[in-house]
Amino acid sequence: MSQPLKATCHCGAVELRVRPRDPALGDAHRCDCSFCRRRGPATISVALDHLEIVKGAEALTLYQWGTGTAKHYFCKTCGIYTHHQRRSNPNEYGVNLGALEGVNPRDFDPIPWVDGVNHPSDS
Repeated sequence: MSQPLKATCHCGAVELRVRPRDPALGDAHRCDCSFCRRRGPATISVALDHLEIVKGAEALTLYQWGTGTAKHYFCKTCGIYTHHQRRSNPNEYGVNLGALEGVNPRDFDPIPWVDGVNHPSDS
């Protein structure tokens, strides 16, 4: 099993420990749904039981809309999106690639896009 990675918000109030599905972070992608295209970060995939909130659970705020399946978490202080429970696969989280310690998303360019506009749950 891969070593856990540390993810934080900008102000440091929230800290996560994650074990990515792909240790090389090769599954990084962006989504073009109405929310993600405005928010913009690349994400990686993490199984639900491979994400631990180390500190700052009380500093997280939740945003949901539409079906309410996806749960998007942000730091209340600095506003940084840290992770979300996916609508496409509620058994995993998407974690903000840019929130991972020592990772610069630019190093993964070009980062592929997924079609969130035409989500299967909307059919």
